Amino acid sequence: MKLLVHLILFIALTIVTQIGGLVYLLVILIAKLKRLPILGSFLLFCSIYLVTIFTIVPWVSSKVFGRVKIENNQLVSYHNVLTVLCNRNYVKPELNNALKEIGYQLNKKHPNTKVIYLDANFPFFDGFPLFPHLSHNDGKKVDISFIYKDASGKITNNKPSNSGYGVFENPTQHETNTTAICKEKGYWQYDYPKYLTLGTNNKSLTFSNKVNKDFLEIITNLQQTQKVFIEPHLKTRLHLKSSKIRFQGCKAVRHDDHIHLQIN
Repeated sequence: MKLLVHLILFIALTIVTQIGGLVYLLVILIAKLKRLPILGSFLLFCSIYLVTIFTIVPWVSSKVFGRVKIENNQLVSYHNVLTVLCNRNYVKPELNNALKEIGYQLNKKHPNTKVIYLDANFPFFDGFPLFPHLSHNDGKKVDISFIYKDASGKITNNKPSNSGYGVFENPTQHETNTTAICKEKGYWQYDYPKYLTLGTNNKSLTFSNKVNKDFLEIITNLQQTQKVFIEPHLKTRLHLKSSKIRFQGCKAVRHDDHIHLQIN
């Protein structure tokens, strides 16, 4: 039973953070040699893990795997600190530069508005899956939050959910309901991000058609942009014409809670 618990924790930490499982194995070894209590082992894990992700991981990722942490500044920022703590904020330098350019253009058109990113990629190895995403495995993809208005109609950098996922901009009765179509075909997982919100503290926020249209046009007009995934009803509603905006398919999940950006 003890071995099973260790195995489950190792797998879970690897799935969520990529390197957490290895740190866990190291701590088990040290704890056994030093006969540390559970609390001591936990504190040791936290210490080693934090030192590793803020010193060793960025250096190895950059020098060996050609990936960098997304730069946080007045134009681009993470939504939830767990994205950073779980090493889900790594991209190719080209994508980091693209986000800065998108942020610059967005802020120029709508002052004080930031590009808020969600999950990007892990620091190491092409092909290593970033659960639960299907394709975030090469440093060229990142999820970005849509832009919302507060109750007074003012544009805000706040988001409806704590994770950035799971609060959808549903189609109206006159728009194509892709979720219903996909679920009728048996793709039960299509709207499962509704269970991944980590709480919804900004329920008064509403989707900004105008700013999101401008935002998506900035993204698609960027030369580096290869494709963008959003739900078909949003492309229609916002009168977006770019061929770079595509439907991700029923095998994925719905994209009316976030934007998926992929560069060349």
